[in-house]
Amino acid sequence: MARYKLLIEYDGKDYAGWQRQKNAPSIQQALEEAVVAFCGEVATVQGAGRTDAGVHAIGMIAHVDIEKPTNAATVQDALNFHLSPAPVSILDVHAVSDEFHARFSCVARHYVYKIINRRAPLSLDAGRAWRIGTPLDDKAMHKAAQYLKGKHDFTTFRASICQAQSPVKTLDFIEVQRNGALIEMRCHAPSFLHNQVRSFAGSLIEVGKGRWAPDKIRQILSAKQRSACGQVAPPDGLYFVQADYPPVGYKSKTA
Repeated sequence: MARYKLLIEYDGKDYAGWQRQKNAPSIQQALEEAVVAFCGEVATVQGAGRTDAGVHAIGMIAHVDIEKPTNAATVQDALNFHLSPAPVSILDVHAVSDEFHARFSCVARHYVYKIINRRAPLSLDAGRAWRIGTPLDDKAMHKAAQYLKGKHDFTTFRASICQAQSPVKTLDFIEVQRNGALIEMRCHAPSFLHNQVRSFAGSLIEVGKGRWAPDKIRQILSAKQRSACGQVAPPDGLYFVQADYPPVGYKSKTA
């Protein structure tokens, strides 16, 4: 049996999230069905993160164990063949040691939330960004976001259905940058609470619109009350960008 590390991108708007569901399609299910179609094996595809319904990925990491003698290049081509025409693509595959685990070996997870700040409705980016028609002050949003950095009790930004054992997390990095009509909020941390990034985005929008002063973010964080949070941003604009791992010795691409 060999373990393979997968680099995956997907459009999540027609899926119920990463994790396999009983009555709705998921990214994990699509991948596991592709594995069965390729080699006839029932295997669990373990992901670095469990994105919610409608959330996308540019660089999700997963791993899968396959008994059939094969190699990384064949795994990539075969899975892509059997995934088509689903909007899920395997960008790269490497054989890795059994010590690697996509979820438990991960030391940081990176997300970006995309906002398009324009009056006109979205056409090409419909379902892939959050359109805000009123002007946003991205500099004020960035200033406010800095109050979120560090180790905090993030109860205010935690969904009521979150299953994490503790609301205390450490946010290593967050920034808000504008490029024309596109505003991106980027952040990374070892792990996140359910809806934490979307809650950040929704609250920072209140600052961008001028309804809240930047310091309000510090106040609602300190409140440790979900009711203090702004709206939860829609999943359309959220992307899993990258997962970081300690150095791992890859096996040959043809191993």
